[in-house]
Amino acid sequence: MTRAASPCRIAVIGAGVVGMTTALALQRQGHAVSVLDPRGPGEGASYGNAGFLATELIDPLSTPSTLSKAPRLWLDPHGALAMPLRYLPRMAPWLMRFIAAARPSRVAEGRRALAALNGAAVAAWRRCLADIGAEEELVASGYLLVWESGRGRAAAKAQMAHLQHWGIEVEWLEAEEIRAREPGLTGELSHGLSFPGAHQVRDPHALVRRLAAAFEARGGVIRQTRVERLEPYGEGVRLHTDAGEWDADRAVVAAGARSHHLARDLGLEVPLETERGYHLTLPQRGQPLRQPVGSAERRCVMTPMRCGLRIVGFTELGGLSLAPIRRRYASLRRHAGALLADRQGLDHGAEEWMGFRPTLPDSLPVIDTHPDVPAVHFAFGHQHLGLTQAAITAELLAARMAGDAPALDLAPYRVTRFSRRWKTE
Repeated sequence: MTRAASPCRIAVIGAGVVGMTTALALQRQGHAVSVLDPRGPGEGASYGNAGFLATELIDPLSTPSTLSKAPRLWLDPHGALAMPLRYLPRMAPWLMRFIAAARPSRVAEGRRALAALNGAAVAAWRRCLADIGAEEELVASGYLLVWESGRGRAAAKAQMAHLQHWGIEVEWLEAEEIRAREPGLTGELSHGLSFPGAHQVRDPHALVRRLAAAFEARGGVIRQTRVERLEPYGEGVRLHTDAGEWDADRAVVAAGARSHHLARDLGLEVPLETERGYHLTLPQRGQPLRQPVGSAERRCVMTPMRCGLRIVGFTELGGLSLAPIRRRYASLRRHAGALLADRQGLDHGAEEWMGFRPTLPDSLPVIDTHPDVPAVHFAFGHQHLGLTQAAITAELLAARMAGDAPALDLAPYRVTRFSRRWKTE
């Protein structure tokens, strides 16, 4: 990575997987980097993700197909889509943008941008982990996507052809082949897709802590404090925190679902919404599966990890303030019980968790510099793909901040793409 010509003091706001990979990338350029977060490294959304690099998810969340299925998913008490009714009025403006993002031209643009990031994701993670001597944290696991009903056969065939068109390695499996590859699953499956090139991490929280330990060992500073506001200050930026003011030459906003609040203070309206994701982790069931398994119909993922078997699901649009809805955990138990050959441990001893995914209407992250305040940069809004895209996001933003040409075109990820002002200038 290019070394910066003039090292400076950089504040990275957010100690999740995107923030910590970005902090390390900037530190490698020779900068003095501090990370600020009210919680410890990886204790936000990074703590509870599926631990799976979902590089095959190249389609935006908003498509004509998704919108046609949304009412049925919402009305199903165990469906993958949920939105508390009391949150609907607040969600309405974002939902209108989300619906508009389903136009075919915008879907095509979003797919190209997601495919570009995801296609570079695994190699970027290998570089990041090799740099800190942590290569074993990334596992070439493979991934299975299964269907219980034969009614999904045509859709699965179409999905396979679509992914192969985009260069993604995928294989067709009949029920008996699934059982041979994954005996931990129920025998009541119809067919599936195998992704032999897929990867997972051993434990996402442990991964972020390891990134943080390497960062601190190289002189980086982690401050457990909340950044409440950013203010241009000379050629740099002043951070107003709950522990007082702190000045830096540059700042990177990588604060996940709270990032848009900091952008708003600097004159940018970014329509970020919070997807609340739920998980169960069964600490005594670390190896009932050989690899991550997703259910196409139930829209959940089960991943065997060092910390146990993790079951992740739901797209719940409910903001940052509502308490977790208890029946979501019951639904995850129901889904896992239907998919696993052995239900042991589902009802007792499971860790229950809910976290916040930052999602923009077009499903693309922001990887950019403020158009009027060049000392402020952004890396947020990765929806379900924060773990997948963290290392490549860090490389791209660090290159931009160094004045180098990034490896990918960053135009699709600009922070101003939702603003009328910059569209008309």
